[in-house]
Amino acid sequence: MKIETNYYNNRIVKAFLYATVFWAIVGFFAGLFIALLLFYPELPEFLLGSKLKNSQGVIGFGRWRMLHTNTAVFAFVGNVIFTGSYYSLQRLLKTRIFSDLLSWIHFWGWQLFIFFTWITFLFGINTSKEYAEHEWPIDIWIFCIWIIYGINMIGSILKRKIQHLYVSIWFFLGTWVAVAMLHLFNNLELPIDLLSFKSYSIYAGVQDALMQWWYGHNAVAFILTTPILGLMYYFVPKASNQPIFSYKLSIIHFWSLIFIYIWAGPHHLMYTSLPNWAQMLGTIFSIMLIAPSWGGMLNGLLTLRGDWKKVKRDPVLKFFVVGIICYGMATFEGPMLATKTLNSIGHFTDWIIAHVHLGTLGWNGFMAFGIIYWLTQKLWNTKLYSISLANIHFWLGMLGIILYIFPLYFGSVLQAEMWKKFNPDGTLAYKNFLDTVISIIPFYKIRFIGGMIYFIGFIMMIYNLYKTIKKGYFVNDEAFQEVLFSDKKIEKKEKFHSWLEQKPIQFTILSFIAVAIGGFIEIIPTLVIKSNVPTISSVKPYKALELEGRDLFVREGCNACHSAQVRPFRDEVVRYGEYSKAGEFVYDHPFLWGSKRTGPDLAREGGKNPNSWHFNHMYNPRSTSPGSIMPRYPWLIYNKLDRSNTEKKIKAMVKLGVPYTLEYIKNMHKDMDIQANNIVSDIYKEYPSLKKEIERQKEKEKDKFIPLEKREIIALIAYLQRLGTDIKS
Repeated sequence: MKIETNYYNNRIVKAFLYATVFWAIVGFFAGLFIALLLFYPELPEFLLGSKLKNSQGVIGFGRWRMLHTNTAVFAFVGNVIFTGSYYSLQRLLKTRIFSDLLSWIHFWGWQLFIFFTWITFLFGINTSKEYAEHEWPIDIWIFCIWIIYGINMIGSILKRKIQHLYVSIWFFLGTWVAVAMLHLFNNLELPIDLLSFKSYSIYAGVQDALMQWWYGHNAVAFILTTPILGLMYYFVPKASNQPIFSYKLSIIHFWSLIFIYIWAGPHHLMYTSLPNWAQMLGTIFSIMLIAPSWGGMLNGLLTLRGDWKKVKRDPVLKFFVVGIICYGMATFEGPMLATKTLNSIGHFTDWIIAHVHLGTLGWNGFMAFGIIYWLTQKLWNTKLYSISLANIHFWLGMLGIILYIFPLYFGSVLQAEMWKKFNPDGTLAYKNFLDTVISIIPFYKIRFIGGMIYFIGFIMMIYNLYKTIKKGYFVNDEAFQEVLFSDKKIEKKEKFHSWLEQKPIQFTILSFIAVAIGGFIEIIPTLVIKSNVPTISSVKPYKALELEGRDLFVREGCNACHSAQVRPFRDEVVRYGEYSKAGEFVYDHPFLWGSKRTGPDLAREGGKNPNSWHFNHMYNPRSTSPGSIMPRYPWLIYNKLDRSNTEKKIKAMVKLGVPYTLEYIKNMHKDMDIQANNIVSDIYKEYPSLKKEIERQKEKEKDKFIPLEKREIIALIAYLQRLGTDIKS
C-alpha cells in the first residue's frame, strides 16, 4: 500500500454553490411575479402604462411561467446537484475531479444555457413543450454540456482510489444516462432553416404528447428526484455522523426506482386521446412507485435513528428531515393522482401546482438549504454564523410551504366541484368558466403570501451565509491522503451487486437498460402501429395564416393557461363540445393539449365567439370578460405579422408528413390575404368604431401604417377560429 498527498478541487464546488444561490433568487422572484399576476393581472400595465403595447410581451405571464419553471428546475436544482456531486464524488472516490478544465467548461456552459434560456423565452422563442421549451440550438448546447459533465464524472470514477462505488454514485450515474436519453429523444426537432431558431417537433399529436410526458414526468424523476436522493445518501449520514440505515434497502431503492419511474409518464394524459393501454400502464407503474420511493424515504429517516435530539439542535438536520418527509408525501400523492378517480378531479386544476411545489419547495428546496448550510461550514472551515437565523429560516420555510400548498388544494377541489356541478334541469350550474376562476382568487392571494414568507426565509439564509463566509477561510485545494491500492482478483464468492459496484462501465450500461425498457415499450407502438392513432378524413392541415397564428399562440405561452383536450366527461362535453379524438391532432407539431386550465379549454373554440370578440379579448380581456385574470396582449394588435418564414414553415411541415400541395404553397400568400381580409371585414361589421380608429391611425402614421389585415392579431384569430371545426357536427 502506498500513500500520497493530493488535493480536492473546491473551487468548482464554490462556483456551483454561488450559482445555486444566485439562480434561486431569480427563480423565486419569477415565481412570485407570476403568482402575483394570477390575482393582479393589471400589473404589467401598472408598470409600463401605455408602453405595454411596445413591450413585445417581455413581462407576459406565459413567458414568465416558462422562465420560472426552467430556472427552478435547471438553474436552482441543477446547480445544487452539481455543487453536491462535485463535492461528494471527489471524497467518495478519494481522487481529484477528472479534469479541472472540463469542470469549468461545464460550469460556464451551464450558466450560459440558463442565461440564453432567459433571453430566448423573454423574446418568445420557445417550443411550448413543458420543461423542454428551449429551441433546437439550445437543446444541442444542453446535450453537449451534459456529456461533458458525464465525461468528468465517469473519468473521475475510472481513476478512483476506492474500489466500490457508494450508493450516491449509483444515483448520479443513473441520472446522467436517463437525462441524456430523455433529452435526446424528446427534443428531436426539424428547424425551418439552419439560420432560424424556429423548429417543429418531429412527432405529432398523440405521439408528441406521449413523448413529451415521457420526458416531462421523468425530468421530475431524474432531475428533481434521483440526483437529490444521491445527495441525501451522502449528506444525511455526513451531517448526522451516522451510517446509512440499510445497504440492501439502498440497492432495492435504486434499481426499482429507475426501472419503474420511466413507465409513469402517461399518468399526465389520463382521459385524453392517448390509447387506453398506455394510460393503464402509466397508472399501474405510478402506483408501484410508492414502494421504492417510500423505501428511500425510510432509509433516509432511519439513518437518524437513535439521535433525534441532535435533530432538534441542528438546523441542517431539520431541513433534511422535513425535506425527506416532503419527498415521501409527494411520492405518495403522485401515484394517488394517477388513479382515475383522483385524476378526474385534480387534473387541469391547481392541485397539480400544489403537488409539484410540495416537491420543489419541500423536497428540493429544503434538501438544497441543508446541503448549502453544511457545505458552507466545511468549505470555509468555520461554524455557522447564526444557528438562530437558520432555525428562523426553517420555520419560515415550513410556514411558507403550508400557506402555499394548502390553499391550492382547497381551491382546486372547489374549482373541480364547480366545473362538474349540474342543476336539477341538467344544465351546468356554473356555465361561465370565469365564475370558477373568480371563486379561487382568495386562495391565489394566500398562496402568494406563503411564497413571500418562503422567500423571506431564503433572504435570511443568504445573510447568514454571507456572515459565515466572512468569518471563515476558504481552502481552494483541500489536501487529502490518497491510498493507492493494487489490482486484485475479485473473489468468486463475491455477490453480484458488490462485483457490479466495482465495474462502473457495466453499471452505467445496466442503468441505461433499466431506464430504456419502459420508455421504448410505451412509445414504439404509438409510433409504428397505425391503429393507435386512427385518421379522421375531415381533419385537414392548418392554412398558412392559421399556422402563423398557432406559432404566435406558442410564442406567448398561451398553452400554460389553456388546455386543448376535451375529456369524455359529461360536464366537459356539455361545456366545451364533443370529446377529443386521437385523429384530430395528426398535423399538430407540437401538440398543445396543455396541463392546466387557468382559463377555459380551447379545443372547440372555433366559431364560439365572433372575430371582434377575440380582437377585444386579446386587447383587454376584462372588456369582454369582467373579472378575468388573463393578461392583456396589446402588442399583438399593433405588430406586423412577419411572413418572411411562412414558406419555410410550410415546407418544414411537408417534410414532417403534413400533406400541403405544391399548388397551395405557390398560392400561399394569396390564401393568407383572402383569409385575413375576411376576418377584418367581419371585425369591421361587428365593431364599426374600430374601422374609424384604424383610419385615424392610417392618417397619423402615414408610411409607417400597418393595415389591420397584416397584423399579428388577425393570424391569432384565424388559428383560434379554426380550433375544433374539422370535426364539429
